[in-house]
Amino acid sequence: MNKNIKVIAFDADDTLWVNETYFRDAEHQFAKLLSKYETENKIDQELFKKEIDNLHLYGYGIKGFVLSMVESALELSNYQINPKIIASILNIGKEMLAQPIELLDGVEEVLKSYYGKYKLIVATKGDLLDQERKLEKSNLLKYFHHIEVMSDKKENDYQKLINHLDIDPSELLMIGNSLKSDVLPLINIGATAIHIPFHTTWVHEEVSDNEKSDTDYKTLSSIKEIKNIL
Repeated sequence: MNKNIKVIAFDADDTLWVNETYFRDAEHQFAKLLSKYETENKIDQELFKKEIDNLHLYGYGIKGFVLSMVESALELSNYQINPKIIASILNIGKEMLAQPIELLDGVEEVLKSYYGKYKLIVATKGDLLDQERKLEKSNLLKYFHHIEVMSDKKENDYQKLINHLDIDPSELLMIGNSLKSDVLPLINIGATAIHIPFHTTWVHEEVSDNEKSDTDYKTLSSIKEIKNIL
C-alpha cells in the first residue's frame, strides 16, 4: 500500500451503508404496479433505459429514479395509467427517502481507527439533500473532514476534488463498492483505490473484464480488512 497517503475518501452508498437493496425492492414494486401492461423483465429493461436517458437531466439518486418510473409508467401504459398508480409510485420514492440508515459491518470501527491519523472525507454522488440527510442520520459526520457530493465520478471530477484538497493524486486513497465509479478513475489519475464489492450492483456501474485487466487495485470482502493492509 502506498506510504504517501494523507487523505482517505469513502464512497457512501453501499460502502458506508445499505442503499442499492432499496432500489431493487422499488423496481420489484414498480413492476407489480405495471404488471397488466408488461412482464417484469420488460418493465425493468424499459425503466433502466429511461434512467440512463435521464441521467444528464436528473443526475443520480432517488428523485431522478422516481421521475423515470413515472415517465416509464406513462409510456408503458400508452398514457392510460390510473392516477392512483402514479400516486403509488411517488409513495415508493417517499418510502425510499425515509429508510433508516443501516451501516455496513465494520464501518464505524474503521473510521474510529483512522480518525486523526488521516484526513477522512466522503466522496459520493447522488442527490445533495438525500446524501446530507443520510450522513446526518448515520451519526458518522464527526469523523469526516470534508463531504463531497459529486454529480458524477469520472477522472476529471476526481481531479477537481484533488485540486480542492490541495494534494497530489498519490496522496489519496479511495474506498468504494463500484469499480466504474470508485476505483478505475482513481487508478487512471495516479491515486490508490480499494474495491469492496456490495452484494448487488446497479447494471450501469458494472464493467467488462477488459476494463478491469492490468489495473492495480485491491479487492477486499469487508471494510474491516483495510486494517490489515493500511
